[in-house]
Amino acid sequence: MKLLLDTHALLFWWSAPKRLPARVLSLLRDPGNQCLVSAASGWEIATKYRIGKFPEGARIIEQWEERLQEDGFLELPMSARHALKAGSLPGPHRDPFDRMLAAQGQLEFVPVVSSDAAVSDLGAERLWK
Repeated sequence: MKLLLDTHALLFWWSAPKRLPARVLSLLRDPGNQCLVSAASGWEIATKYRIGKFPEGARIIEQWEERLQEDGFLELPMSARHALKAGSLPGPHRDPFDRMLAAQGQLEFVPVVSSDAAVSDLGAERLWK
């Protein structure tokens, strides 16, 4: 099974795995599953670090590639096709990171591991419980 991790799910995995539901933990630990991390998550973490909302982001930014590799996670690049879909999704939700993750989930036919209902509202399959 392929899974696309929302930024908060990735951060919980790295720093507070007990905040993840048991089923999600089991899926992330299963070596038969392929976990994807969007480039949008790197963008979100770096942005929040830069504006002072996520001071601990510096360490994550420095170790990004190493941590993904250690966990066996694959980076999902953002393409123009993803960007066009994200910008075209209906609804008032304005968060560009949520829009990108929802678009990538839809176009790549991958559920997004997220506690955020906005991902579902934007039309992506969401997995959390």
